[in-house]
Amino acid sequence: MQTLIKETGTWKWGILCLVLLAPFFFLTYGFANQYASGLVNVPSIVFDWETHIPLWAWTIVPYWSIDLFYGLSLLLCWNKFELKQHALRLFLAQVIAVGCFLLFPLKFSFERPPLDGFFGLWFDVLMGFDKPFNQAPSLHIVLLVILWDFYRRHVQGTWKYLVDFWSFLIAVSVLTTWQHHFIDIPTGLLVGAICLWLFPIAAKSPFQKDALQKLTPKHLKLGSYYMCGVVIFGILAYEFPPVGLWLIYPAISLLIVAHSYSLVRTHFFQKQADGNMTIASKMLIAPYLIFAWLNSRIWTRQHPEDSLVIENEQQKIYLGRIPNAQHAQQYQAIFDCVAELPIDTHAEYQQYLSLDLIPLQANQLQSAVQQLNLLLENVRSHQNASILICCALGYSRSSAVLVAWLLEQQQVENVDEAVAIIRKARPWVVLKEPQIQELNVYQLKLNGLAP
Repeated sequence: MQTLIKETGTWKWGILCLVLLAPFFFLTYGFANQYASGLVNVPSIVFDWETHIPLWAWTIVPYWSIDLFYGLSLLLCWNKFELKQHALRLFLAQVIAVGCFLLFPLKFSFERPPLDGFFGLWFDVLMGFDKPFNQAPSLHIVLLVILWDFYRRHVQGTWKYLVDFWSFLIAVSVLTTWQHHFIDIPTGLLVGAICLWLFPIAAKSPFQKDALQKLTPKHLKLGSYYMCGVVIFGILAYEFPPVGLWLIYPAISLLIVAHSYSLVRTHFFQKQADGNMTIASKMLIAPYLIFAWLNSRIWTRQHPEDSLVIENEQQKIYLGRIPNAQHAQQYQAIFDCVAELPIDTHAEYQQYLSLDLIPLQANQLQSAVQQLNLLLENVRSHQNASILICCALGYSRSSAVLVAWLLEQQQVENVDEAVAIIRKARPWVVLKEPQIQELNVYQLKLNGLAP
């Protein structure tokens, strides 16, 4: 994860990026327009209700303004890392959008009436190079997502609301200038989120490997289950257009989850150091997040309460499911084992993120215990501090970490004794044989009997 420390002279590199990106933008966009205009038949995807969308000539101003914000953004980056990520986002946006324009050309189907005056002049200039093609995804919306994320990161206070307001006007303008049909907007949002996700600013890159966790048959098995979901949603989307096209969204969501398992990368969920997720991750995997949260609540409906496992003069350690914001307020500290769900808390917070239903391996347990000790050290000054160790259900991952901690603290002689302590307080915990084996390996590592 990179810290955005301001560097001097970054704008010079920004000019270089602008010199490279601007011609690439206009050449590729123009080529896609020219290609579609030469086709005999270019279809349109339009809903009946779109005929009621008004033509507001004045919205050509926010529509055009994105060009200014595009160029300025490359000059305002704080350091070379941010500039690199931002430029790659803009480049990828162009590649994906133009690729879609060439593979699936679409046409805007409404006839815009003649416009005069100041606003009419800007429409005339626009029509000089922007033909009624290059529809889905709306490149305007794709770039807007990237630029909205950029400018909100660079402003504070009420300026954020101004960024939100103007971004909203730009988003609306793609419809009220009669440049795009509605389907172009959600597809644009999706592509924009992909660009943010692939080149994050404040999260681990999805291209990086997990140094501790090794691929197991369980990873591949669960990954294949999610891929089956991708295939099912994909088939339904293909067989039942245009309504079925909305199923592409959960298909992409499950595709990311499937690859998080098959590539062993918990950071695909882009959970940040404060427990929240990046906006890109939330946008891309929202269907899965809803499912995961509901699953957490359904499976724990009979035992929603946290369990007090360890109590001494200094601290109380609880096991439980991932808390909501209100429930989190009960604790002075929270240790989070959940990669796939965000957490909203103002308590002292540490994490070791892991995948659902995958046993924590010995190296992972070692790292998790280190992070847990760091958390406990941070709240040592608190009298009788309440600490929650949580996972999605509070049944497995959190329990494994606590067992490993008890072993590391030499409060128990072996794994079985630690498990017995936890099960006495929380009888419904689930620690199956593969997890027990990893805990035994971890104990051997503690004793210097395993590498």
